[in-house]
Amino acid sequence: MQIVTDWFKRNFSDPQVTLLMLVVICAVLLVTFFGEMLAPAIAAIVIAFLLDGPVTWLKRRGARHIFAVSSVFLLFMLGMLMVVLAVLPPLVKQIIQFVNDTPRMLASLQVLVTDLQEKFPEMISPEQAQTWLSSIGTEITNMGPELVQYSLSGVAGAITAVVYLVLVPVMVFFFLKDKPAIFAFIIGFLPKERSLVNQVFREGVDRAGDYARGKVYEIIIVGLVSFFIYRFIGLQYATLLAVATGLSVIIPYIGAAVVTLPVALVALFQWGVGPDFTIAVIAYLVLQALDGNLLAPLLFSEVVKLHPNAIILAILVFGGIWGLWGVFFAIPLATVANAILRAWRERTNHMMHQEIEKKSDN
Repeated sequence: MQIVTDWFKRNFSDPQVTLLMLVVICAVLLVTFFGEMLAPAIAAIVIAFLLDGPVTWLKRRGARHIFAVSSVFLLFMLGMLMVVLAVLPPLVKQIIQFVNDTPRMLASLQVLVTDLQEKFPEMISPEQAQTWLSSIGTEITNMGPELVQYSLSGVAGAITAVVYLVLVPVMVFFFLKDKPAIFAFIIGFLPKERSLVNQVFREGVDRAGDYARGKVYEIIIVGLVSFFIYRFIGLQYATLLAVATGLSVIIPYIGAAVVTLPVALVALFQWGVGPDFTIAVIAYLVLQALDGNLLAPLLFSEVVKLHPNAIILAILVFGGIWGLWGVFFAIPLATVANAILRAWRERTNHMMHQEIEKKSDN
């Protein structure tokens, strides 16, 4: 018990450490209990955070604050409009077509399982084949109710999308325009002596910002390259699969594995097991390998110094706490957590060295 007491005294006797922990706890509680209702605000903060880099770049070259904010915001809205007009219509069309074709895709899997059992009876027993076929049949049977649920959720999703399209751009503009005033308002609640909080904030924001901007570039590059590859080899649902492939890089390792299934399923449904199917799967795997071993290291290099196991654990932990938002922000949150732990450890070690020096002087 004395060991625990000494540990608490050593770590929380410093007001700077206590303040840091209070700020972290308040932030976690705020997101946990009010994250869903604050989702548009969180989305606006993230977008404003990404656009702050170009705004700062323009201001360093002599542009006035309001001109820099207005220019970057208008370019952002123009880019979003181009995406909506160029990508959204074929994407929605292919989603509807993919949903309608899913029962036939699953039926083709039934034929494939039956053929495999007949060709390799020593590897796949009739019981295993029957179990797989029953599972596929259950999926096909449940497809009708799932489609109804999908259409109903689509109505609610459309309403939510309208809310986001109206609120988020307005909030983004004012977050960019009034960032100094907003920061001053928040800092006004903190004590003047907050060097540790400032250190963690600067390091966490810098690293998370570099990561987020690099991740946006990675999504765009991987999405565009995959679209041209899918169109070149003639794969159906090229826009839908390209969007899925681009978004798969948000979740390292896991995203690439998950998107492999729809790509392989579409290729199987379109061509069957053959050379074209093999080319499609190999092309996808090569693309993911180039992204993981070439593009991502070039974009991020020293931005995120986290072990792969730490990244996977962050995805599991934050995804379990905050769902999709937690998965989306797992690596930036892990980066911030790493900055907090490192600053805390450095501060604690510094205090211990000061105590040792005082004792040695006495």
